[in-house]
Amino acid sequence: MTDPWGGETASSVGSYLIWQQPHPIYFAELIYRSNPSKETLERYAEIVERTAEFMADYAYQDSKGRYILGPALIAAQESHDYKTTINPTYELAYWRWALEVAQQWQEKMGKERNVTFDKVLEGLAPLPVKDGLYLAAESAIDSYSNERFLIDHPSVFGAFGMLPQTKDLAPAIMQATYEKIEKVWVWDHTWGWDFPMTAMTATRLGMKEKAVNALLMPIRTNTYLKNGHNFQDERLTLYLPGNGGLLTALALMATENGFPADWELKYEGISKMP
Repeated sequence: MTDPWGGETASSVGSYLIWQQPHPIYFAELIYRSNPSKETLERYAEIVERTAEFMADYAYQDSKGRYILGPALIAAQESHDYKTTINPTYELAYWRWALEVAQQWQEKMGKERNVTFDKVLEGLAPLPVKDGLYLAAESAIDSYSNERFLIDHPSVFGAFGMLPQTKDLAPAIMQATYEKIEKVWVWDHTWGWDFPMTAMTATRLGMKEKAVNALLMPIRTNTYLKNGHNFQDERLTLYLPGNGGLLTALALMATENGFPADWELKYEGISKMP
């Protein structure tokens, strides 16, 4: 997270976040899907390639020969210690998805697949699982028993919500994870975009009623004022990530048959997400 000149933001958290790093590839892919042309490829190919170069360089091999993420990093669920966090599930899935898309762009540009990107993809650590559930991070084996890890963003949902199914993601495990989080999460300690993200995961899993219920949770941070602003608290009465998340979730639900069968749905001009 940087200012317009590339300097660090004045934040004790932002400098350690990595989940936004693949965003330029995601945005470029959305643009290409809307306009799959040579011009689009040429305009954004360098951004895609340079972003993937950073991602491949950031991942490093551990003593087991796996490519891992962290430390130091702060996961999208910011309740994890940046000094010890390794392989958060959402970030791992995003790394895999974005590097594979970057390789697809290489091929679309008539180039060979990048050897380094493939090496990282082949050796990337698997998504961490314990007791049939996806952990928030490999380093957080107590993801669902430690109260400190039951607040903030349930970002494990991002691995199969914002993202499509990646190579090593099992929908059955994500469904079990969804049901666990639904029961144990402290929803009063979440943010406005957590509810749309939850709805997106329910949609990917084919749970239409749960998707709608997630968007309608009666939680303070899921409040929308008459002026349209997503209200969080008296300090933060405007929270645009909530608005953007809601619109994105509705678009995904519309294009993926994510509303209950007895709903009458009309939409136009919406492209499918990856």
